[in-house]
Amino acid sequence: MDLNNAIQRHAEWKFRFRKALHDDESLDATAISKDNNCEFGKWLHGEAKARYGKCASLANCLAHHAAFHLAAGKVAEAINARKKDEAERMLALGSAYDLASKGVGVAIIELKNEILS
Repeated sequence: MDLNNAIQRHAEWKFRFRKALHDDESLDATAISKDNNCEFGKWLHGEAKARYGKCASLANCLAHHAAFHLAAGKVAEAINARKKDEAERMLALGSAYDLASKGVGVAIIELKNEILS
């Protein structure tokens, strides 16, 4: 698993949300909310647990990844409900989504550092 790519892919959600807002698109909020649907989530719940299950940073990464997807799902729900102002606030700096996004990035870096050491 390319953990740098995982960080990038999760950071890209903000751009996807802004595009959906701009283009008046609907998103699959249920799928987005699940932390085992994306490539990284599948790896975390499968191969990573099997190979790195004893790493302290894995449990932390799993928790942050799940929190990110829950927050992202809520943003998607606001977008789908056409609550544009609310969705914009949810994407703002310091929001639950923003903190979850930063948290998952840090957790992935910590996991990467632990498994590569």
